Amino acid sequence: MGNAEMSHFTRRGAIAAFAAAATLAGAAYAQDADWPTGPVRVVVGFPAGSSPDTLTRLITEPLAKRLGQPVVVDNKPGAGGVIGVQTMLMGNDGHTFATTINGPLTTSQRLVPNLSYDPATDVAPVALIATSPLVLAVNAESPAQDLAGFVDLAKAEPGALTYGSVGQGSGAHLTAELFASAAGVEMLHIPFTSYAEVTTSIVGGEIDSGFMAPSAALPQVQAGALRLLGVTSPEPSAVAPDVPVMAGQAGLPADFQAELWNAFIAPAGTDPAIIERLNTEINEILQDPAVTEPLLAMGWQAQPGTPEELATRIEADTAMWGGVIDRVGAAAN
Repeated sequence: MGNAEMSHFTRRGAIAAFAAAATLAGAAYAQDADWPTGPVRVVVGFPAGSSPDTLTRLITEPLAKRLGQPVVVDNKPGAGGVIGVQTMLMGNDGHTFATTINGPLTTSQRLVPNLSYDPATDVAPVALIATSPLVLAVNAESPAQDLAGFVDLAKAEPGALTYGSVGQGSGAHLTAELFASAAGVEMLHIPFTSYAEVTTSIVGGEIDSGFMAPSAALPQVQAGALRLLGVTSPEPSAVAPDVPVMAGQAGLPADFQAELWNAFIAPAGTDPAIIERLNTEINEILQDPAVTEPLLAMGWQAQPGTPEELATRIEADTAMWGGVIDRVGAAAN
């Protein structure tokens, strides 16, 4: 699914800095043997019943059992998840955290005017939860039988081939522009408000293509109305196992990839021991089929990892999407 230039710092450096400060001077929210001492609050920047909310609840229910305290999900929707991060940062009590999609940590600083926080210095990565690639979908009657055929169509008449997205600055929009740049083609962007509208427009022949979540496209593939030409994950994805990887195909570089993701985060200054505890618990939860199977059914693949790995992903995605935003002059809806 923007941040300022990263030349003057790295997120890994930020993590090391706050960890060292916490160790030497005492963290703002010092952990004792009894942490957590009360209910844990997890803010979600999307409404109840949304995909980010459902994903969060899959994690927080077993997390509460492991922590021995209630884990309360607090929905604060708005601004593509930004309000959720802002709400978390106002918590500042050692018991308030958040889950977020990638946008508020990687693109919002470029897309949201006067953003009140800096993801690199105000947010502490805790754990990556899950990733989802996008798929390139065309009408089942499209003359493009594969990715190479699609690129050939786009090159034959620059700017004529259309693609839909779920809005300016969305992951679908930026992924399409990343693809266009990598493939050396020009396409015309047609923004919509939902994947359902994009899908309907491709099926109806109103637009030629769209990058979308596999869960939005697969029902129409099974119905014979859509064809999927490629998936944006670096390796074959369990979310769309029969769809070929785009990387290295049709002139695309071997490292081409674009994934949506969800992550668990904390305010910067949180005791590193708390972050380590949460990371360990979440990673163990992400090994449980009772969690991974519902995630996969929703179109998400569990991705355990360290806080440092999440920081590296945030840094790399911030740089990648920042370049796309600058090139196309994208703005949020």
